[in-house]
Amino acid sequence: MTSERVSKFSGEDEDDDKALGYYDEDEDDLEAFSDGGLGCEDGVLGFSDSLSGEVKPRILLMGLRRSGKSSIQKVVFHKMSPNETLFLESTNKICREDVSNSSFVSFQIWDFPGQIDFFDPTFDYEMIFRGTGALIFVIDSQDDYVEALSRLHLTVTRAYKVNPDINFEVFIHKVDGLSDDHKIEKQRDIHKRANDDLADASLERIHLSFYLTSIYDHSIFEAFSKVVQKLIPQLPTLENLLNIFISNSGIEKAFLFDVVSKIYIATDSSPVDMQTYELCCDMIDVVIDISCIYGLTEGEAGSPYDNESMAIIHLNNTTVMYLKEVTKFLAMVCFLREEGFERKGLIDYNFHCFKKAIQEVFDVRVKVQQNRKLLSQRRWSKQTMTNGVLNNPH
Repeated sequence: MTSERVSKFSGEDEDDDKALGYYDEDEDDLEAFSDGGLGCEDGVLGFSDSLSGEVKPRILLMGLRRSGKSSIQKVVFHKMSPNETLFLESTNKICREDVSNSSFVSFQIWDFPGQIDFFDPTFDYEMIFRGTGALIFVIDSQDDYVEALSRLHLTVTRAYKVNPDINFEVFIHKVDGLSDDHKIEKQRDIHKRANDDLADASLERIHLSFYLTSIYDHSIFEAFSKVVQKLIPQLPTLENLLNIFISNSGIEKAFLFDVVSKIYIATDSSPVDMQTYELCCDMIDVVIDISCIYGLTEGEAGSPYDNESMAIIHLNNTTVMYLKEVTKFLAMVCFLREEGFERKGLIDYNFHCFKKAIQEVFDVRVKVQQNRKLLSQRRWSKQTMTNGVLNNPH
């Protein structure tokens, strides 16, 4: 996982000092907002290399200053302790980060400073929104959110005009300091005000999703899971495979996790219980931590998580948690009764079939990407030849 800074927009004039002030002047990122960086093939919007054919949905992280945007990113994707985020400096540059931890979790996060006015004429906001899959707007629940709601409305309405396919997500953040009743009251109030503003502007067709989040518990991971799932085109297939697996194995609940970020990219159709999700996250942490300490010999290179990774935990309520490696980035975590675990052989056989099916889904995706790459290369070659003919009419 790499972090980088966006240096500038394409087509900026030399006197655009205001816009340039928000970007680092790193030559590696000069093409960050060029047309070649935006992919829109087959109705899929994303940020892609013009030749690779790899489409990566873009997630924008927006909100007022000190609302907690950078802290969210550091905790979810960099395993930073929530207490350490207290020492983070306020973001004053647009930060771009590639997240490509697994075959299914592949996207870019753009962290926007709260003070930036990207609707200023010096910014090409249309190009920003054109390649966006999801827009997360963070609202500080412990602060006066009147200004935040105003900025949310302006951002959503402008973005929708450019790209109606954007998923609009609202994180009502820092709720750890509120009582349960106060949390519900805040969510209801923000939900009503935001949707009333859209209704007044005759924009009821715009859908906002709301989440109560905090970096001090697992709510931020669950919220990000829901956001990322909307960007995974294989999600219905994965859910269907999980449903088939649990129905034939006597399993009560199953999750497919990205082991690095602890985002669950799919689960079966039964409801998700927050406590169950927290147990899954804790189990993954235990497996990775023990593997890091005892799984690798001194000086041995490699990942502490591999195809031999497996864990079984018996809870004191006759429930068994079973973790199995699916790919080097994905793990399945299952919940079942102790009497059901007696048929472990059947479960392992069904899991083998499930794993094979997941690989087939991945193979299809790889073939699609290869076809896109080949198509892009042909278009580029054809364009080069056409330009050559035009430039050399003799």
